[in-house]
Amino acid sequence: MKLLVAVKRVIDFNVKPRVKMDGSGVDLANVKMSMNPFDEIAVEEAIRLKEKGVATEIVAVSIGPAKAQETLRTALAMGADRAILVQTDEEVEPLGVAKILAKIAEEEKPEMIVLGKQAIDDDNNATGQMLAALLGWPQGTFASKVEAGDGKVKVTREVDGGLETEELKVPAVVTTDLRLNEPRYASLPNIMKAKSKPLATKTPDELGVDIGRRLEVLKVAEPPKRQAGIKVGSVDELVERLKGMGIAK
Repeated sequence: MKLLVAVKRVIDFNVKPRVKMDGSGVDLANVKMSMNPFDEIAVEEAIRLKEKGVATEIVAVSIGPAKAQETLRTALAMGADRAILVQTDEEVEPLGVAKILAKIAEEEKPEMIVLGKQAIDDDNNATGQMLAALLGWPQGTFASKVEAGDGKVKVTREVDGGLETEELKVPAVVTTDLRLNEPRYASLPNIMKAKSKPLATKTPDELGVDIGRRLEVLKVAEPPKRQAGIKVGSVDELVERLKGMGIAK
């Protein structure tokens, strides 16, 4: 079973993003970047499936600037076999990403595509669903457990009422949730080996995909600062204050 794993280069989750002075976007100058945490989980799950003998090859794919090669090298150091970078300096919306991944899937013919349920920079949570629709493949989203074999993938996912288990026929799209696994750290020998693993570069034009933006960002602003709280002397005073705020009656 060949697995295709999509990874995205985002601002490191430990970094507090800064908004540009003109409100046109997020300031990325001299900011530490890393692999999207949900995508790390996707890579880890793909590697575990290979270690179980279910997967035979793992192909990591990323869409972004040349520096996204660093993110792909991280995936290769973790255990992916080869990588593909679709290089573009433009910001690609979820639909554009899904179209590119669909074209890559047509070329690579994987039996399963694994990706994080969302990216921590835009939180769209849309690419996996759009990709499944474009390919006409079944999908298992927000996976907290994945079992694959015999041409099927069993996905356990968290829903409001508890857990839901779905059985999908391959090829299928699976998006990963935080509770699926704990990603490994790449060892130094594997980091060195990753430098010699194949990494191909393509462009959206070569794939025949239009990544033109369909959404216009009007303004980006930081969330309002949280106001200081107050202390009350009794439950009655608390109730009165809540009534004054329109929260209680």
